[in-house]
Amino acid sequence: MATDSPVRYRVLFGNPEFRALFFAHSMSVVGDQFARVALSVLVFARTGSPAWTAVTYGLTFLPDLVGGPLLSGLADRHPRRGLMVTTDLARAALIALMALPFAPLWVVCVLLVAVQLVGAPATAARGALLPAVLGEELYPAGQAVMQTVTQAAQVIGFAGGGALVAGIGTSGVLLADAGTFLLSAALVWWLVRPRPVPAGDGPVVERTWWSDLTAGAGLVWTNLRLRALVLFACVSGFYIVGEALAVPYATALGGGPVAVGLMFAAYAAGAAAGMLIVARLPLSTRLRLLAPLAAAACVPLVVCFTDPHLVVVVILFVASGAGSSYHMIASTSFVLAVPDERRGQAFGLAVTALRVAQGLGVMLAGLAAEFAAPHQVVGLAGALGVLAVLAVGWLWRSADGRNLTLAAANA
Repeated sequence: MATDSPVRYRVLFGNPEFRALFFAHSMSVVGDQFARVALSVLVFARTGSPAWTAVTYGLTFLPDLVGGPLLSGLADRHPRRGLMVTTDLARAALIALMALPFAPLWVVCVLLVAVQLVGAPATAARGALLPAVLGEELYPAGQAVMQTVTQAAQVIGFAGGGALVAGIGTSGVLLADAGTFLLSAALVWWLVRPRPVPAGDGPVVERTWWSDLTAGAGLVWTNLRLRALVLFACVSGFYIVGEALAVPYATALGGGPVAVGLMFAAYAAGAAAGMLIVARLPLSTRLRLLAPLAAAACVPLVVCFTDPHLVVVVILFVASGAGSSYHMIASTSFVLAVPDERRGQAFGLAVTALRVAQGLGVMLAGLAAEFAAPHQVVGLAGALGVLAVLAVGWLWRSADGRNLTLAAANA
């Protein structure tokens, strides 16, 4: 079980399987951020519409509404290493098709949805496999490192994305993204050992996608603590609005593609730094900081109401990203509270809620930006996010109170 000790990075990277998962994930994240910048620039250049730009960006999140519940259970019914390799190869092929010159915008959008659908079981498989690779004691540390590198990779991908688009074009960037998935598949295949499908303690029964879906949903819904953790994840649907409107926001501030990349990278840089700090704190301290950090992810965006200079906006995005480090606390607590044989499905449902919240936030922000200035929409999203954190924080405290009551009754 998880301890109150800080992260031990040297022990983590002494595990060759973890190193493979770490580098495979890092490469694909960098490629994905390159592709997101490329698609945002491409759509805005063709349409000139903040709404269409936000809708395209939102398509990278909303397919999880279907893929998360229906496909994440594959990670509990099939060997997780093989599933990760297969999905990486499929995504490489789909993204390569997106890179075809002069592909109609609707074709690119359809392929983008397919890429996200295929990614749902891969995300669930990786999330469920990591505790088996590291053990429950080291898993929180490993998850902290994986989430930190995700943000650091986003800094590289977003900061360099604008310059890369200018250098090799959108098709070249998409082909580079496809290549990262090929490298990821190779690393996982050669360096992560195969493991059997996890089995529960009860009698062996035939498992289907419907039985996995209902069992996973029932587990999350009936556990107040798990529900609160999922809702904490959904708060990101408010503070992601800054990223969603980065292109029109940068344009309104007089910036170009490089400014867009910096605005994207600012949030990721703050998140990476925040996670490195939070990961060094004792477990009890991290849990106490969960709600305050979630609020801190939203508060800086409220300042955007004042329409500050681009430099100030970048600093505010960094601060928002630092607050978002609470995701590391929420995700590790969630996964360790779920039995191994249900982790793929439960993790997929949690990611579904996260992505749907983010996708809706992105799309609604894009529509709002058709009628209001980007800085006003970002400021409003920050204010609504603070109110949401207050409500979820109350639920979280209620869950802790119930756990203490049950512990006293069982003593």
